[in-house]
Amino acid sequence: MFGSLGFTELILILFIVLIIFGAGKLPQLGEGIGKAIKGFKKSAHEADGIEAEAQAAQQNMAAAPQQAIQEPTVQAPAPVEQPAAPVHSASRG
Repeated sequence: MFGSLGFTELILILFIVLIIFGAGKLPQLGEGIGKAIKGFKKSAHEADGIEAEAQAAQQNMAAAPQQAIQEPTVQAPAPVEQPAAPVHSASRG
């Protein structure tokens, strides 16, 4: 990766980074870069897993025989018997 950069070039780059960020910020900078790399690797690994699952699902769907799509039969609900209307007496006494 650093084939064209020699030892002196790397020392010069680290010295410039030290001047720009300061000695107190270097651990935080390294931690941030480490977390970013870790997150990138994790998301790349998860993307590969998701892609493999999708390909497997496509293969399963292609291998399964195509069945004719039938509309479900709808049955009419059974008639509900209405209770008899209460009988009121016409005269109150």
